[in-house]
Amino acid sequence: MIGRRAFVTGLTSSCFLAGATPGISLGCQTNAWPIDPAHFDTLLSVLAKIRGLGFAGFETGFRNLESQAENLEAARQKIASSGLQFFGVHIFLLRYDEKTHIAPAELYERVCQTSAALGAQRLILSGAPVSTENELTRKVEGLHKAGEVAKQRGLKLAYHNHDQEFSNSAWEFQGLLRLTDPNLIGFLLDAGHAFQGGADVPAFLEENHRRIIGLHLRDYRDGKQVPLGSGDFPLAQVAAVLKKTGWQGWVLAEEEREDGSKPGERAVAPAMAALRKQFD
Repeated sequence: MIGRRAFVTGLTSSCFLAGATPGISLGCQTNAWPIDPAHFDTLLSVLAKIRGLGFAGFETGFRNLESQAENLEAARQKIASSGLQFFGVHIFLLRYDEKTHIAPAELYERVCQTSAALGAQRLILSGAPVSTENELTRKVEGLHKAGEVAKQRGLKLAYHNHDQEFSNSAWEFQGLLRLTDPNLIGFLLDAGHAFQGGADVPAFLEENHRRIIGLHLRDYRDGKQVPLGSGDFPLAQVAAVLKKTGWQGWVLAEEEREDGSKPGERAVAPAMAALRKQFD
């Protein structure tokens, strides 16, 4: 039997982790920490840190899971024991398929199979920017094919942007919003990259929130990334728009650094404090 104190503590923790603003869950990308893809325990250690900071879920890169392809059930149990929801697996590459401008089909098919078996909820794809209508059409076709593959595995597909999709008055991102099937494709808006690309992020969210399933939040000062809440990113205004529109989804802290450094809790702890301030 669970004692009353333990029950109340667990209930309080569960409610807190879910996020105080109705419909909004707080998560964290694991790329703020050094993880050795060959050693699964390094990922599990990071998940414990994310849980300890009060987040409800996590997202990680596909390479961090490849070592478990022959050990899926045991790995799934270890991930579940972290107490975190597995928001999604992200495929980010330095080079993409030249035709579709996203990951090659053989890669995302393999990642979908592994991710679904490990309990992930979403496949997240980044891509190379496009500059012509023809390239945009081929990218949309590629995303639809990937969306069908993800759906067959019980996953939802989300496209993740960088700043390039918001150049030229967000021409590419607006095209993706217009041409993709909402039943197959959602968007994980990297609001920090959009901000760097010149977007009015609060206004963009207010107009397009129905297609956005999650947000990556990051902050900048003088062009350099700093912990969320300590730079120029309009976090309070973004939070106000999410509350005003009744948006429901995941808000994820992403404290990666362009120089490859891994600040870990030094950046993620203040980021979580900034999120608590806005969403408690």
